[in-house]
Amino acid sequence: MIARVAVEHRNSYVLRCEDGGELFATLAGRLRYETTHREQLPAVGDFVRVRDTVIEEVMRRRTVFLRKAVGDTVEAQVIAANIDTVFVVTGLDGDFNPRRLERYYATARASGAHCAILLNKADLCDDLDASVQQVRAIAPGADVVAISALLGDGIEALRPYLVPGETVAFVGSSGAGKSTLINRLLGRDRQSTRAVREADSRGRHTTTHRELLETPSGALLIDTPGLRELQPWAGEDDVDGAFPDIEELAARCRYRDCAHAGEEGCAVVAAIDIDRLRNYRKMRKEAAYLDRQLDVRAQLDQKAKWKKIHKAMRNIDKRA
Repeated sequence: MIARVAVEHRNSYVLRCEDGGELFATLAGRLRYETTHREQLPAVGDFVRVRDTVIEEVMRRRTVFLRKAVGDTVEAQVIAANIDTVFVVTGLDGDFNPRRLERYYATARASGAHCAILLNKADLCDDLDASVQQVRAIAPGADVVAISALLGDGIEALRPYLVPGETVAFVGSSGAGKSTLINRLLGRDRQSTRAVREADSRGRHTTTHRELLETPSGALLIDTPGLRELQPWAGEDDVDGAFPDIEELAARCRYRDCAHAGEEGCAVVAAIDIDRLRNYRKMRKEAAYLDRQLDVRAQLDQKAKWKKIHKAMRNIDKRA
């Protein structure tokens, strides 16, 4: 049967079945040992083909929110799969960071899902309209909604996203208020919550694993642990798409090969906030490096594939 991954543990999974029941399952040995890369294994939100209590196949993903796995390895980590909307949650307190939001926005765009940025803790913001306009400027095309999960303000504005059968993934740093918001949408205290540090408004992990949950309306929510680091699993085109203002201005530069690094007549430097421009350059450099690394990985995969084929052919010849 086909089921959906609701919780991912180290060596087992909780699956959500079509009838609403739950099933504990493990990976088939073939799937475990023949999988080449980490992101190909089941993750929360994936649809899988299961026989008895064994996952035999991961179905093709419609959308997927990925980040580069921490460390030097060229691997992606699946944060949520088959999602319709990504809620990027950030607090309007001392931890508000526009540059980090740009990274989340680029990653959300690359996922293929719709993106909405939720400005939580609106009750702590002195100039809410200015904050909303600032975020709309750095994330053109994303919906921007100001809310207070603690007080319940603005929650009704999220109802259009909570369509029965559709999936919404919550991402953001620790302390942004994701678990508090999810509890509000579920109508019960399902997820643990903790207060942020008073000194810097930084949060501490309360959600320890990704989990698929159902709201009273029938919408599905994926709660995720706070991410201390987000290096987008995105190519140069994905980064360019998240900074359309820079791309549009680049067409007006005096020189076609302008690096936007202070050249005379550069339209980008003259019009774009310097911190935003630096972040764009940094993210584009990371994306270019990732593209090169993926090319190398693809070549190694192809080489390993042909090595297996030749080995199998030699074994057939020996038996013959």
